[in-house]
Amino acid sequence: MGILVDSNTKVLVQGITGKQGSFHTKQMLEYGTKILAGVTPGKKGENVHGIPVFDNVSEALEVFPEINASIIFVPAPFVADAVYEAIDAGIKLIVIISERVPIHDSLKFINYARYKGCTIIGPNCPGIVTPPNTKLGIMPNNLFKTGNIGIISRSGTLTYEVAFRLLKGSLGISTAVGIGGDPIIGTDFIEMYDLFLKDKLTSAVVVIGEIGGDMEERLADYYSKLKNKKPIVAFIAGKSAPEGKRMGHAGAIISMGIGSAASKIEKFKEAGIPVADRPDEIPLLLKSILSR
Repeated sequence: MGILVDSNTKVLVQGITGKQGSFHTKQMLEYGTKILAGVTPGKKGENVHGIPVFDNVSEALEVFPEINASIIFVPAPFVADAVYEAIDAGIKLIVIISERVPIHDSLKFINYARYKGCTIIGPNCPGIVTPPNTKLGIMPNNLFKTGNIGIISRSGTLTYEVAFRLLKGSLGISTAVGIGGDPIIGTDFIEMYDLFLKDKLTSAVVVIGEIGGDMEERLADYYSKLKNKKPIVAFIAGKSAPEGKRMGHAGAIISMGIGSAASKIEKFKEAGIPVADRPDEIPLLLKSILSR
């Protein structure tokens, strides 16, 4: 089953004619994703890898009313307009790949999306994939095979690394979701974990965190209070990062001891969540937990 996307997901690509939009549209199609239309203002009538292009979202949905998800590849200054357009057209899942989206834009459109009952993944994320044939994102096609392990990650690169480690360990994935590395994002660990709790296919969840913010600590507190839960294995990136210095993502900054790798690892262990020192330890921890 998986969460949020499956074989019934019908996709719109906003920014489909750009270099990244075009490239990843091809990759998503090859994975099996059902992409019905694309949008780039002024490009109506063109097609990209056989996908028809429209000037705006409303035009696309007039022809393909079954579209229920959008993935956005537009430049950062235009992301907010693209998101509002998709929300107002009634699309309920929006994946924002674009990076460097202004924080005040994200605050506004994420709040609007919640009001409208729309789920946003990102910005600045690798997307979401439910094997074997639905991917809204930029993940490598060959690493994501069907299985019973959910992945929630703040890091795109580590999502791929962990998927590779699971594949080598003969484990597969129910759904992998990269929630994004910006300070303001559409969904967090708790929201994604709750969805995995309801998914019959998922037996355990890998949480890939990193320094900055308190999202991991909040998940640990939430997990410790649950009566019915699925096991989590965690990994925290950035253990050697100096305090006060941003490392990689805009959200990865430690200040006054808050958001450090040590504080996150301690919280996870207090909640009974095993923490891998290296990604290659994750399959072993999962197999140990699932064999109990």
